[in-house]
Amino acid sequence: MSDQRLSVVVTRRLPEAVETRLSELFDARLRESDAPMSRDELSEAIRSADVLVPTISDTIDAALLGQAGDRLKLIANYGAGVDHIDVSTARQRGILVSNTPGVLTDDTADMTMALMLAVLRRIPEGLAVMQGDTWEGWAPTAFLGGRVGGRRLGILGMGRIGQAVARRAAAFGMQVHYHNRRRLRPEVEKALEATYWESLDQMVARMDVISVNCPATPSTFHLMNARRLKLMKPEAVIVNTSRGEVIDENALTRMLRAGEIAGAGLDVYEHGTKVNPRLRELGNVVLLPHMGSATREGRIEMGEKVIINIKTFDDGHRPPDQVVPSML
Repeated sequence: MSDQRLSVVVTRRLPEAVETRLSELFDARLRESDAPMSRDELSEAIRSADVLVPTISDTIDAALLGQAGDRLKLIANYGAGVDHIDVSTARQRGILVSNTPGVLTDDTADMTMALMLAVLRRIPEGLAVMQGDTWEGWAPTAFLGGRVGGRRLGILGMGRIGQAVARRAAAFGMQVHYHNRRRLRPEVEKALEATYWESLDQMVARMDVISVNCPATPSTFHLMNARRLKLMKPEAVIVNTSRGEVIDENALTRMLRAGEIAGAGLDVYEHGTKVNPRLRELGNVVLLPHMGSATREGRIEMGEKVIINIKTFDDGHRPPDQVVPSML
């Protein structure tokens, strides 16, 4: 790159420390509002920037990339998932894409366990009673949930986060099972004490808890569809901290209402912020507003990765976290 500072457009408010460092290193145009950019704002940004720093709330599709012209050279995504970016079209237009993998593994795994505990031990119901000042004291049969230890956990997607969930679940005394696109190496499988299932259908039918930890790709869309959800035991629960599109949300809602699945803990939703209103009415469902990665430490580390990717690119090298279509 030339001596002129890179023009970097950031689409959302980021932690102050990250914004300060971006401004020190680059000609950074920061977002004053925390609201997502409109389509017109994204269009203007993509035409005027050398580097775009989007988030999961920004759809960077082929039509938008077609407006980029010759200036945009890097999309440094603030987040690990890139299903909101048309990576293939970007590559065809000579635009590199990078992400921030590995940073949020522990945070998301922690939230996965939190959701399991919340559903199985009926924590939201207890909170509601205390906040409503209606608690009448301890009773032998009040708020009976299920013990976590000894349950069979089926992990759908055994990447970084899936493995982190497995380690936490083992510490709680759960039996760990998994289905993955590729089987883990024997030594990794042994260390995790995890049982591999080649057939997702067979695994789902035998688990007490299903944890969705796979990325959103064309092959994982509605991977947990109505047919597969019906394979779950009536006393089983499902937790999703990955991507909402992996589960058929309407089918899940119907089955939860009918008692065909005991409960669910969801941090992500098939249609983004447009959550099925019937889910909100169910006492056996715990809903969170995409909080899996919401730690101060994690969000700052994400920003640091974005900065490293941009700085490395500015120095004439390949960003360390470059994403290519074959990785998806």
